[in-house]
Amino acid sequence: MPFGEQPAYLRVAEDLRQQIADGTLPPHTRLPSQATIRVTYGVSDTVALEARKVLMAEGLVEGRSGSGTYVREQPSRRTVARSGYRTPGAGSTFRQEQADEHVRGTWEGTSERVEAPADIAGRLRIEPCEPVMRTRYVFRVGGDPVMMSTSWEPLRLTGRTPVLLPEQGPLAGRGVVERMAAIDVVVDNVTEEVGARPALAAEARVLGGLPGHAVLVIARTHRAGSLPVETADVIVPADRYSVAYHLPVR
Repeated sequence: MPFGEQPAYLRVAEDLRQQIADGTLPPHTRLPSQATIRVTYGVSDTVALEARKVLMAEGLVEGRSGSGTYVREQPSRRTVARSGYRTPGAGSTFRQEQADEHVRGTWEGTSERVEAPADIAGRLRIEPCEPVMRTRYVFRVGGDPVMMSTSWEPLRLTGRTPVLLPEQGPLAGRGVVERMAAIDVVVDNVTEEVGARPALAAEARVLGGLPGHAVLVIARTHRAGSLPVETADVIVPADRYSVAYHLPVR
């Protein structure tokens, strides 16, 4: 193959992708069969199959059991806002952002005491298997899941205090900064590291979509000085949402 020339299956996938983009193959239309692709493009069955696999991996088509492969309707992209700004009493990031955007958001969260996995222990600078409070959230707008997150707080810090459970007690739902302040821990910085990976089956079941579709992963850690007081993984479906940051200039 000459240098720079695409493999045949990618050239076929690119042509079909263009037909999907320009509406020649609209949503819910059955994708040409493997045999049709083979004849139309003059390629082998293997090439035709690989081209269809590419489109499926990109989330442009989906298989329907016993029926064939169809063009997926692409959802409209929406924005999940992230901001360094906090209004006293506004609560968690999600609560504040929904109020700011006049969007009716809902959420549910469940907490349980667990042993810290090694990677989370590293982020919190505690020993592996040390007890932490793990809280799992699902956030929704208009009934649709927007994102999910799992947070961990070291019990050496919050154990035997009124803020032990993030969603219960006198400061339920007030957010990490305000809850920690109640136990004289001043959170003065937060870091967020954004990456991407395929969705796990459990995540796809909650957020919609298919296992393997891309999700954005925001690894967030709140700190008091250099001391980590909470860390969380925020999961956002990459095909439906973008993440926008509004940061003050100091």
